[in-house]
Amino acid sequence: MHRPTSLDQSFVDFDSVRYHLSTPSRKSLLVLSMDVPCWAELKAYGARDVLEREYGARLLPEDRTEEGYSLTLEVDLEQGPAEGEERTALINSLALLKRNALAAPFERAFALQREMEESPVEDGAKDPRGEVMSVHYRPEEAIYLLPSSDRVTVIFSTIFKEETDRILGKVFLQEFVDARRRPSCQTAPQVLYSNREPPLEIRHLKGLDMTERAGYVTFVLFPRHFTQQSYASTITQIQLFRDSLHYNIKCSKAYLHSRMRVRTSGFLKVLNRAKPEQQDEGERKTASGRTFVRS
Repeated sequence: MHRPTSLDQSFVDFDSVRYHLSTPSRKSLLVLSMDVPCWAELKAYGARDVLEREYGARLLPEDRTEEGYSLTLEVDLEQGPAEGEERTALINSLALLKRNALAAPFERAFALQREMEESPVEDGAKDPRGEVMSVHYRPEEAIYLLPSSDRVTVIFSTIFKEETDRILGKVFLQEFVDARRRPSCQTAPQVLYSNREPPLEIRHLKGLDMTERAGYVTFVLFPRHFTQQSYASTITQIQLFRDSLHYNIKCSKAYLHSRMRVRTSGFLKVLNRAKPEQQDEGERKTASGRTFVRS
């Protein structure tokens, strides 16, 4: 069995999320803290309830949370599971700490949809349960969730800081829209994309970016997409959408640049072969190709 050692390590994740893993009191007691910029919003949507369900007593109360962080977990290695599947499951759950925190507004939206479907309001009346939930998880970018009686609408606002990113992003997002027309993708969520123009569902909100660099991606999730068996997978996949989109844009740019360098190198070789051979000033050739040296 490996003996515990002292640890004090800070690291970061996407979306400006910070972690601190340490053993401040004893080597066998791991303390994992996480700071999420949008923690106030997540907490309002029930993030602590979700984390208490996932981590139980390992989630410390707010008054014992490490200073400068949003939440703190304690893992006692002496009382933890032995080697095997249980320990692997614990490690996986700790790795999903950010995912579980961000899952709170999605779970709330899914629960509200089921509630609105089971007990609808009178015709023509506005349901107060169908308010937009906003999660500003990145600077200048946010996720908006709107539950209704028959669906949950998820809207991503994203910023393309470069003109090239905006063009490539539009190509990728248009493929999402077109892919649903294939027979094999008929049951996939509907995807809509707009540039500058926010969707009608959130157009009344203040502070929306309506410049050329802003894009809005809408996912329409129906109850079949978040059943009791599939809702966890749906939350995990949709959370990674923004990172996946920008990752593929960066990879496409890298590939295009590499192809351009190869093509440029080929053109330079052609030009070098087209250069006339340099001859000595005293050496001349006759019309028949013989060479003579002028004395």
